Amino acid sequence: MPSPAHDVVIDTRPLRALLIERARRPLALAAAAAAYWLIATRSLPTGLTQQGLQGLAVFVPCLILWISGALPLMVTSLLAFVLIPWAGVMPADEAYALFGNEAVFFILGVFILAAALMRSKLSTRLALVILRRFGHTPRTLLVSIFLLNAVMSFFMSEHAVAAMNFPIVMEIIYVLGLKKERSNYARALLLAMAWGTTIGGVATLLGGARAPLALGIVRQATGQTFTFLEWAIATLPIVLVMLGVTYVVIARFFPIDVDRIDAADDLIAERTLALGRTSLREKAVAAVMVATLAGWMVGGEQLGLASVALTAVVALFALGLVDWKDVEGYVSWGILLMYGGAIALGTALARTGAAHWLSQQTIAQWADTGPGAVAIIAALSILLTEGMSNSAVVAMLMPVTLGVAQDFAIEPRVMALVVAVPAGLAFALPIGTPANAIAYSSGYLKVRDMLLPGALLAVSAWCTVNLVARLYWPLLGISIGG
Repeated sequence: MPSPAHDVVIDTRPLRALLIERARRPLALAAAAAAYWLIATRSLPTGLTQQGLQGLAVFVPCLILWISGALPLMVTSLLAFVLIPWAGVMPADEAYALFGNEAVFFILGVFILAAALMRSKLSTRLALVILRRFGHTPRTLLVSIFLLNAVMSFFMSEHAVAAMNFPIVMEIIYVLGLKKERSNYARALLLAMAWGTTIGGVATLLGGARAPLALGIVRQATGQTFTFLEWAIATLPIVLVMLGVTYVVIARFFPIDVDRIDAADDLIAERTLALGRTSLREKAVAAVMVATLAGWMVGGEQLGLASVALTAVVALFALGLVDWKDVEGYVSWGILLMYGGAIALGTALARTGAAHWLSQQTIAQWADTGPGAVAIIAALSILLTEGMSNSAVVAMLMPVTLGVAQDFAIEPRVMALVVAVPAGLAFALPIGTPANAIAYSSGYLKVRDMLLPGALLAVSAWCTVNLVARLYWPLLGISIGG
């Protein structure tokens, strides 16, 4: 039977736009194939081994596919697994063994722990309690939402935090009767949610996929890493400065235009009461999470971050606090596949010397000092993350920056900070982060609402990262050279 008329969707976009969209994928695939053939068959450049050349022949097509989005990120990573042994970069057993990198299992554990927090409703209870305690005026409610999302992203994936708190923010907007395209306060609340989540996501290894991926590539290639506590201490000034700057930007561009929020107070109180008393399950999940955080900070270096995370996961199941069906929907299996391929590719480039050669042909040509190289890398990371997945940005830049570290005698692990932190600070476009996209989906924001203030925040983030790298990191023994 034909579909009912109301199920038919007519695409009214111009023909040119439709043709470009349909041509994008085959053109990107063709470009990737051509790049592989051109690099793999060219004469050997000075200073590059044959294995290194073949490594670049694998890296460049993956780069094209990551940027274009012609294939899903995880499928491109699977392609890397296939091409690395096929091109003779390293044996197949070594390439596939890299999928067992600690970073992959650490992130798997983090996904499951976040699922336990959300399924038990503990995270929702904490959010509502904080809003009920502090959000009694328009300004304090705005600040509470901003800081709540930031702090929650210290301990949970920023994607999960945004997805969890977005409905709460939208209910507040609806109950206050805020109008689309007219309410500054609605825009401010949504951007506070999105940008608070974004900033908090770079504070620890739990806020996003970027940091574990970057550290996984560094550790696999060089053996160096940061502990959970070292990473948090190194990023703390960046987070604090960006929280202050971002709040000022939100307040300046979107001045509060409501006087009272009594209806929002009532809504938050009603939602809190509906949760009832704190259950034994919530208390047990909280205890496991506290113990896990303590384990990461105290024994993370000796036991391994992944071992601590997976021990906590086993404890959750052993205590009957979660079921497998509870967590399946929260674990991004595709991201895990993407990590494995990116780590294998980065390791291959580092081991064959291709990363060092590539850095000499690019960033080393533009920078004369370590701080100059750091400034260029941070700028590239921030710019690229506005238009593509931040995990893809890390996968793309980390192999090159390992070579930069060698050129300027910088500890390789420093490059994980230089790439992963800026890659998490996307403010200007809805596609920059899932938090931005979720806020934009509300219909209360236009691209222009994010573009100028977001660009100012991007510049502020770049300045902050560079100042912290030059002035603060050396105090921690993290040198970026002279």
